[in-house]
Amino acid sequence: MTAEPLETTTKTRYDADTLAALTADATAIMERYPDPRSGLLPMLHLVQSVDGYVSRDGILFCAEMLGITAAEVSAVATFYTQYKRHPNGTYTVGVCTNTLCAVMGGDAIFDELSDHLGVGHDETTPDGAITLERVECNAACDYAPVVMVNWEFFDNQTPETATALADKLILGEDVVPTRGAASVCSFKQMSRVLAGFPDGRADEGVGAGEPTLAGLKIARERGWTAPDADTGSEPEGTAPSSTQPVGKPGSSAERKPATPSDTEVGKDKKPGEDAK
Repeated sequence: MTAEPLETTTKTRYDADTLAALTADATAIMERYPDPRSGLLPMLHLVQSVDGYVSRDGILFCAEMLGITAAEVSAVATFYTQYKRHPNGTYTVGVCTNTLCAVMGGDAIFDELSDHLGVGHDETTPDGAITLERVECNAACDYAPVVMVNWEFFDNQTPETATALADKLILGEDVVPTRGAASVCSFKQMSRVLAGFPDGRADEGVGAGEPTLAGLKIARERGWTAPDADTGSEPEGTAPSSTQPVGKPGSSAERKPATPSDTEVGKDKKPGEDAK
């Protein structure tokens, strides 16, 4: 399916050069998908890479490019937290306060940063340098507590190291992530990467660190291997599992009805009502 070209008239307030560049990039995004509308998510990152947030003009641009309404674009832009509806700082400093990071000190880190910077969740410092956020799990529990700067990892943080990191960002000093890229780019640059235009820096620094690889190291030392998906065989030296592949004899998919509740609604329940 080919997308309809952008009309020569636009409701956006982008200047001609910006509009032309956005149109070229948005067209490249739409060409990745059989249905151009599937490109809305990366396209929102694209306009965010220009404006620093999903602006009115960004919403209208996406709607015009994809042939949908501004309301439909806004519905998506307001659903996901990575899309900002007000100007974002140069750096998004996200403190993980999900379960493990919180237990390990994530809440204390966030509170210290909030006091130090004078802003709360999703608020930006007056100089526009930092937007502070509470973020959900970043899949780095082996390095808890974790702070992210524009989605680059800063592992094993403390309130003291986190505030020192924030001070360096405000002063414009270089900071080095624990893993991934060797430096931190701006929020706008990061948004362009998320739009699907890589900057080639993802593998500059350390990839998986020692804590992440610990389980793999033990498995190799002990000769453990993953079960064979076809035979259901267990790794050598491990106890047999009682689970069966779905659809195979013994699995829940093959279980015979054993009680009245397996085949009929209980007397005290209305049809479709689960047991309490």
